[in-house]
Amino acid sequence: MNEITQTDERSVGSDDSASARAGLAKLIARYAPHDGLFDLPLPGVHLLRTSSKDTNPTRAVTNPGMCIIAQGAKRVLIGQDVYDYDNSRMAVYSTEVPVSAKIVKASEAEPYLCLIVDIEPQKLAELTMKAFPHGVPRVQHPRALFIGKANPKIVEAGSRLLELLAQPDDAEFLQPLIIDEIFIRLLRSDIGSLVAQIASNDSSLQRISRAISWIREHFKEPMKVEKLAAMSNMSVSAFHAHFKTVTSMTPLQFQKELRLHEAKQLMLTRMMDVSTACMYVGYSSVSQFSREYSRLFGVPPSKDARSQLTAS
Repeated sequence: MNEITQTDERSVGSDDSASARAGLAKLIARYAPHDGLFDLPLPGVHLLRTSSKDTNPTRAVTNPGMCIIAQGAKRVLIGQDVYDYDNSRMAVYSTEVPVSAKIVKASEAEPYLCLIVDIEPQKLAELTMKAFPHGVPRVQHPRALFIGKANPKIVEAGSRLLELLAQPDDAEFLQPLIIDEIFIRLLRSDIGSLVAQIASNDSSLQRISRAISWIREHFKEPMKVEKLAAMSNMSVSAFHAHFKTVTSMTPLQFQKELRLHEAKQLMLTRMMDVSTACMYVGYSSVSQFSREYSRLFGVPPSKDARSQLTAS
């Protein structure tokens, strides 16, 4: 009798999860009617829709945020680390970091559908104090991406968030409440102690995130690891170790990827030529720039520059 009851409860829980995901998928499909990334009228809320699997990885720089997947699956590489997630999992990006990503499950009939909610560390810190009134648990090895089990209550809250798009008079007042609910439930989930590190000033993750922000703002300048270590209140060896744990890269590798990402954006959006983009992002050698760009993106920078000129 007891075994049958447990089986029935699991079945009901599974049905609830499937129903919640189906409801969210329907709303995402409504407000993301074609492939692309959509910035919604709700501040800090975005939708991503993709109707085919990627043959080549897409490279980008992430921001802190939570991904609620309603349909499909994705694979993300950060350095040498591989992360897979689908609609049975939640993904939380804890800091800015270059990634290589591929949609691995998607079709015209069942596209990849994802709700993205930005994380504001200051707001998360307020909620963390409520979720962990006795202090945030210590975490030995925080990383740039946390993967946890999907929570049907969070999925349902995501649906209520998107329903506000049809209720603009209420959205201003209700959006903050729903966002708070989503992050409180996230903090109380199986990855809550990891997520709490994002907002904890004393955590190694937060200190590394401050160093990452400095590198983002000064990526063109020569970088002194000793200065970043002092800024993070760590020894140079400890800073190197913690930085690589979080990002799977050394600080110099991280800076190089940021420079190359920025150069690509400049060539694609501002139609800069290769030499100008190379010098703008801090390289002194065009040949070295071209070699490292080709290694990262799989095509020479001249091809990206030409493609934008042709498109214009």
